[in-house]
Amino acid sequence: MSASKLDIEFFEAVERVNNSTESFPADFLLRLYAYYKRATNNDDKPSSRRPIINAFKMNALLQTQDISPEGAKEAYIELVNSYFEE
Repeated sequence: MSASKLDIEFFEAVERVNNSTESFPADFLLRLYAYYKRATNNDDKPSSRRPIINAFKMNALLQTQDISPEGAKEAYIELVNSYFEE
């Protein structure tokens, strides 16, 4: 998949999630969070007011540390598509 096609599909998947009115399961949101942060090269630390949430987010980020930004975009797209197909 070309870089521009991948970027388009990634941002369409992000929009699909952002425009949804569904409540998503916490594990799904954590995976989306980690893939999105990796895909966008955002290395900022989690900044929730609740330490437990920061811990879960940091754990999710650590699980994606060896994934390239392109791989994270592909994983994000696949995760969103599989969720909405169910």
